[in-house]
Amino acid sequence: MVVGAGTALNVATVGVGACLGVLLGHRLRQRTRDVVTDAIGLVTLLVAALSAADVTSPVLRARVGGGAGVLIVLGSLLVGGILGSLLRIEDRLEGLGARLRDLLGRRGGAGADRERFVEGYVSASLVFCVGPLTILGSLSDGLGRGIDQLALKSVLDGFTAVAFAASLGWGVAASAVTVAVVQGSLTLAGYLLGDIMSEAQVLALTATGGLLLAGVGLRLLRVRQIPVGDLLPALVVAPLLVPVAAALVR
Repeated sequence: MVVGAGTALNVATVGVGACLGVLLGHRLRQRTRDVVTDAIGLVTLLVAALSAADVTSPVLRARVGGGAGVLIVLGSLLVGGILGSLLRIEDRLEGLGARLRDLLGRRGGAGADRERFVEGYVSASLVFCVGPLTILGSLSDGLGRGIDQLALKSVLDGFTAVAFAASLGWGVAASAVTVAVVQGSLTLAGYLLGDIMSEAQVLALTATGGLLLAGVGLRLLRVRQIPVGDLLPALVVAPLLVPVAAALVR
């Protein structure tokens, strides 16, 4: 699979979903949207389990020892969660969205159509780009781990685009540009990191990301609103703990 294919798919689904939303209006029932979201939530948990299973990889076990992989994931989530909660990442992401909406809304002028376009663009851009799946999926794509996560996100974003565009119009379609820039940049970062990190570090990052993805699935299923945003620093901590653990087992 070509690196960046996940982002290309995501851009396409947002564009197609927005066009359908403008054409269909409010005909898509809430019950249908809920069923689709539940299905995506269940598949998200499946992909999360497959990603988390990398903690048992022979490559990682050979580098850090038999049971250290699980401890690395645990330590990454604990340290990352503490850092994220102290930095209030989840709250800051939500606050950023509100500030951007207010700022662009004020600059949009008094025209009702312009305000509607800006509202659609900003709201959709934030929903599609400010979230754990954006980061996890793009990094995974760049690291050459496949586009499964971005494929899931693409389906979810496509249906969300239909719902948004039905009420907010063509501004939702314009958010596809933001998706391309943000996710393309993250995919490039993942590609560059793949040349720096060892395979064991990539496996630790993938396993940790799998548990964060499980949190996304639980949110989609409305089981529990886990603050996944606050846990995002764990993705930075996990690769750093691998050489530490490897040094301790020598």
